Amino acid sequence: MSDYRIDDGMEVTLHFTLKLEDGTLVDSTKDKAPATFEFGDGNLPPGFEHPIKGLAAGQEGTFQITPEHAFGQHNPQNIQTLKRADFGDEAPEIGMVMSFADKAGTELPGVVKTIDGDRIEVDFNHPLAGRTLTFEVEVLDVKPVTTH
Repeated sequence: MSDYRIDDGMEVTLHFTLKLEDGTLVDSTKDKAPATFEFGDGNLPPGFEHPIKGLAAGQEGTFQITPEHAFGQHNPQNIQTLKRADFGDEAPEIGMVMSFADKAGTELPGVVKTIDGDRIEVDFNHPLAGRTLTFEVEVLDVKPVTTH
């Protein structure tokens, strides 16, 4: 067992489980390969990195992550009304996740909310916006990042 603790410059290998307030499973690595990332590299939102900082291999923790520290609050301005022509050949359906490019060319996923004739309402909020998440972590390994 090493004495390394999770901090900047460390490579972290862990299992995580992410759940909604009601216990609904959002994502988990338990039945898959664990996640390995460099702490502070942007792979995890800062709100998820903050509570695990200082943990060592073999430690576990369960953390409540508020929307401000997870995927933000639900923003009504992120719901856009588009014209059917904006979808090209695709036939939008309610609940469908579609990808759109913004002015900067960044891909933005949006969920089709309503279809009213030629007017289609798309919600560009993160699907987990406004949700408090339970973040369960089992730290498997912490070691200094090796640069190649």
